[in-house]
Amino acid sequence: MSDFWQTHSMHYLEMAFQTDRCEVLENPDARGRNKGVCGDTIEIFLTVTDDRIQWVSFDTDGCISTRACANTVAMMAEGKTIAEAWKITTEDVIAYLETLPPESTHCAELAVGALYLALTDYQAGLKNPWKKIYRTKAGAGIRGD
Repeated sequence: MSDFWQTHSMHYLEMAFQTDRCEVLENPDARGRNKGVCGDTIEIFLTVTDDRIQWVSFDTDGCISTRACANTVAMMAEGKTIAEAWKITTEDVIAYLETLPPESTHCAELAVGALYLALTDYQAGLKNPWKKIYRTKAGAGIRGD
């Protein structure tokens, strides 16, 4: 176990163990849920004001690398406009974490995919704002289940 602490960057460790963004929002402006081939799931929730992402939270049942990637995506997206958030890539997440194991790069893809689904959900809501009234937790922006 001591090797774990020695082989990972401070960014990886912070993102893996930070819990302040781990929450399911009841009425988000958007949500996106992505399930990976490994079985891990990430659901990202966005609160948006004037086209700027004010808060990002997530829920995951995944491994420590999945949590690190979800936290990184949330941190990177918060404060950005919707257009800027679309520019966040898997490579950005991997670069920020510095020591994401090669066998866990799919976790970064999973997290970025969940963000993209949330952004898509937000943009769809702008086109049809009345649909938000009829949303259910299980309904919007879900892929892979």
